[in-house]
Amino acid sequence: MTSPTRRVCVLGSTGSVGTNTLDVLARHPERYEVFALSAMSRVDDLLAQCLQHKPRFAAMPDATKAAELRAKLREAGSRTEVLAGAESLSEIAAHPDVDMVMAAIVGAAGLAPCLAAARAGKRLLLANKEALVVGGALFMQAVEEGGATLLPIDSEHSAIFQCLPEDRSAWPHRIDHIVLTASGGPFRQRDPKTLADVTPDQACAHPNWVMGRKISVDSATMMNKALEVIEARWLFGLAPEQIKVLIHPQSIVHSMVVCRDMSVLAQLGTPDMRVPIAYGLSFPERIESGAGRLDLLKTPPLSFEEADAIRFPGLHLSWQALRSAEGSTAVLNAANEEAVAAFLDRRLRFDQIYRVNAQSLEQLLPEAGDCASVDGLLNLDARARRYAQELIASLA
Repeated sequence: MTSPTRRVCVLGSTGSVGTNTLDVLARHPERYEVFALSAMSRVDDLLAQCLQHKPRFAAMPDATKAAELRAKLREAGSRTEVLAGAESLSEIAAHPDVDMVMAAIVGAAGLAPCLAAARAGKRLLLANKEALVVGGALFMQAVEEGGATLLPIDSEHSAIFQCLPEDRSAWPHRIDHIVLTASGGPFRQRDPKTLADVTPDQACAHPNWVMGRKISVDSATMMNKALEVIEARWLFGLAPEQIKVLIHPQSIVHSMVVCRDMSVLAQLGTPDMRVPIAYGLSFPERIESGAGRLDLLKTPPLSFEEADAIRFPGLHLSWQALRSAEGSTAVLNAANEEAVAAFLDRRLRFDQIYRVNAQSLEQLLPEAGDCASVDGLLNLDARARRYAQELIASLA
């Protein structure tokens, strides 16, 4: 007997993780059906995906963009139904016909649809780290109460997950600490005194991975790794001091688990996001991903370095936020999103991103009730953004 086809909703389908997900799905048409897609603003990209994969639904939060997509699909003779508004993302994520949701939306905008998928008991493939950075306890509570299956897609967290037993109750007795690896980005060896002159194009030129501009800047500042530290705390139930970070320029060892007996378990592979995506889709099985084979005879020597606090001060804000009042991680995330947007718009210097993030974390204290609901978290997110925007304006 063959397994039934599983229907997949891809949130953020036009981004890097979304397009890689569709590539893996297309390799296994007998196993998966693209049920719904969503995009923020790329109408033509989403149009092409709809015509190729023929989903039942496509969703865009912007009503004008959705209307444009609807008209173009109608002209092309497509039967895909277009939904509009931010709430449409939660609608397709929780749709009763959906089996699994790839959450690949960048930023805090992914929180509500991720919560909707969790509460509906879906298999949730989490590439949106901000859902945990912003939502934290609320999000994990939704996963437990909804009976959802939560699988990490970030290469580092997927690596940790692959090194652990399927029985999650065994994790606390197995783990001494984990080591998240980081490539170091494009400025690993650059003189920190010159970082004020960095341009957006330079910051987005990642040496190993092809990613969107926002996450590429985060990789250059190591804020991406800071957010991953926070994500790991919730995914694996760890104390902040159980999470370490090492620079690994080759991006071959994706992360490691140090066990209580001091054995070290690591997951290795080529730097290709289709590997963790395929694992999340097929877990606990393994399917062909399309990634190239790792040839250890041709792999350069593997090296590891301490994360330089002078070159990457933002990384250490993660532990500060985790040890601060609940909601502090949401403040840090919101400030960083505003700072990165300002840098990409050339309204802020690269070296000022850290200042905006650190000052926002220190000055904007969460209030009682901020973390008790989605509305409270979004209000906190909005307050943090306003504070960061004012600070950015003062630095111009």
